[in-house]
Amino acid sequence: MALNATTKTGLAVAVAGLASAATAQDLKPVVFGTNWLAQAEHGGFYQSVADGTYAECGLDVTIMPGGPQVNNRALMLAGKMDFHMGGDMLQAFNAVAQGIPVVMVGATFQKHPQVILAHPGKAESFEDLKDLTLLIGDNGFTSYYQWMISEYGFTPDQREPYTFNPAPFIADENKGMQGYLSSEPYAVEKESGIVPDVFLIADAGFSSYATTIETMADTIENDPEAVKCFVEGSAKGWYNFLYGDNAEARELIKTDNPDMTDDKIDYAISKMKEWGIVDSGDALEDGIMAINPAVVQDFYDKMVTAGVIEDGLDIEASYTTEFVNAGVGMDLKPSN
Repeated sequence: MALNATTKTGLAVAVAGLASAATAQDLKPVVFGTNWLAQAEHGGFYQSVADGTYAECGLDVTIMPGGPQVNNRALMLAGKMDFHMGGDMLQAFNAVAQGIPVVMVGATFQKHPQVILAHPGKAESFEDLKDLTLLIGDNGFTSYYQWMISEYGFTPDQREPYTFNPAPFIADENKGMQGYLSSEPYAVEKESGIVPDVFLIADAGFSSYATTIETMADTIENDPEAVKCFVEGSAKGWYNFLYGDNAEARELIKTDNPDMTDDKIDYAISKMKEWGIVDSGDALEDGIMAINPAVVQDFYDKMVTAGVIEDGLDIEASYTTEFVNAGVGMDLKPSN
């Protein structure tokens, strides 16, 4: 995949305006691969490119979007990029199980934004979803749905495969549907006029971090300053994207993904703020990107109980708190 020229141009403009920043030729080139097409859920990273935050600590960051035919994590393993946007912590646990030296160095989303949608009034609580047929994709069925079975008593029989088409859900009020907090509820409302009830699995106890920052163990050992710059720069970018002037970051997102529109970005930002996806829990005290070993252990224990991951893994090898928990991000003030 070609590198993002627009993102690079935006960075160059920002760098030129920073009198105290390193000159462009002194910046260390770094490639960050996302796990999907550019969207508001990646906004903090684009923000730190657009406003020169990464450049201030010496990095020239190129964002390489993911997508349905792109495996950016494999490219990181092959040495083609420096950092990768992980999904939930299951990826990190599986890396340990497979002996792959990938390490989680930051946790962007303190709450996993996976939700279950229901028609208005069909479920008063998360447990009430057991009365519905649930449209759940294959990946969800082998991960968080196994936890739902173990923790709440959901059954395999009430699940039907989700094909990423909301039409069956819209047509049947006795169906629930998986979704992402900041996208599917909006899509359903736009398509049908139905404002679905939304149940965040994180608030029901699915304690995984999400949209993590991953890098190779060798990168941590050989270039800790670059890791520190990227993680702390990303934390600052997320606060500024949510609460500051994010106009330039929006433009970079829309350039990388022409299907992304301002109304979708507005909706996603509002939901991330409303539900505390980025700045809640430990992040309120320890800063954006916080990693709490107790949270990691809790999620691992739940996944072992649910039969999703094997017992006995050295999960401390899956993450480090070396670059987080210093209060970065939360002490910033909105710039508008």
